[in-house]
Amino acid sequence: MTARRRLALALASCALISIGLAIGATNSSDDQSRVIRIVAQRFSYTPSEIVLKKGEAVTLELEALDFAHGFNVPDLGIRADLVEGQVTRVQLTPEKSGVYEFHCDNFCGADHEQMDGKIIVQD
Repeated sequence: MTARRRLALALASCALISIGLAIGATNSSDDQSRVIRIVAQRFSYTPSEIVLKKGEAVTLELEALDFAHGFNVPDLGIRADLVEGQVTRVQLTPEKSGVYEFHCDNFCGADHEQMDGKIIVQD
């Protein structure tokens, strides 16, 4: 894949995510939790910062666009494998406010160590 095509894909992904965030969170008809879509692509997550309310039920929908990434939030006890092209769903209801770091734990290349983000849980 050419650099130009990768850039176009990344920009399109960011645009779609921005539109989704602007419209607001969607609700799943089954569990009524807020759905947050997270895209993993070498070497970043989009969005890389997620703000939640304490006690709020959310479903993280994670998708890897280019590689088999990992998603690890050690302080919340969350760990998932992200298979390229498939959506992985993780249920979460944070019970304690704070800042929780997440990172890719499946080596994905030279800038793997920079593939991280944070979940901010507010009262």
